[in-house]
Amino acid sequence: MDLTQNIAAVREKIAAAARAAGRPPEEITLCAATKVQSDATIRAAIAAGIQVCGENRVQELTAHLNADAYSGAQVHFIGHLQTNKLKQVVGKVALIQSVDSLHLLEAIQKQAEKAGCVQDVLLEVNVAAEASKSGCLPEEVPVLAASARSLTHIRLRGLMAIPPVSAGPGDNRIYFHTMYQLFIDMKRKMKDNQEDIDCLSMGMSGDYEDAIAEGATLVRVGTALFGLRPPA
Repeated sequence: MDLTQNIAAVREKIAAAARAAGRPPEEITLCAATKVQSDATIRAAIAAGIQVCGENRVQELTAHLNADAYSGAQVHFIGHLQTNKLKQVVGKVALIQSVDSLHLLEAIQKQAEKAGCVQDVLLEVNVAAEASKSGCLPEEVPVLAASARSLTHIRLRGLMAIPPVSAGPGDNRIYFHTMYQLFIDMKRKMKDNQEDIDCLSMGMSGDYEDAIAEGATLVRVGTALFGLRPPA
């Protein structure tokens, strides 16, 4: 694995996809999904230009924070988050991308108030209503967004989705299009904090170019950068 070459190749594809969609490449943030990666690999990725890391597991997040492995980059939490783990996440990451219920929103609000911070969040949407995945349903977004807006220690930044595993190129564009429409509609209704809502996180190693074509502002890429994941 040549990490530097992989990062350069992914950035080139991001730029090409953005230009094909009539968008400036700098609109797209590359979030390196660092699940099960070592401290050394994360440091190497940051040295090679990665500016945002995304962690799936609280235990790994805590270990990497303790080792200062993310130095020089932002860290986002992108995995399923349990309320009993909030103390290890709230105020420790720049963005929680996986908020999927009012219960979790209120728990984050309580922990952020204790920590004396305002926590940036995305609402995770189960865009295909898959039983195996977390996330609110698309029709629940307006109520959750209004609830987030009312909480003083939470700042709503946008939406995130993990669509079904695609069998081939273009298969997920319908879901990405749905997410973009939800994002635009939510932003339009949030008249008092439209400037805050700037992040549509969707697209991973197999489909990030399609996600960009449909309006993603952040893509979460792991395998295309680091290769197949090593054993946990």
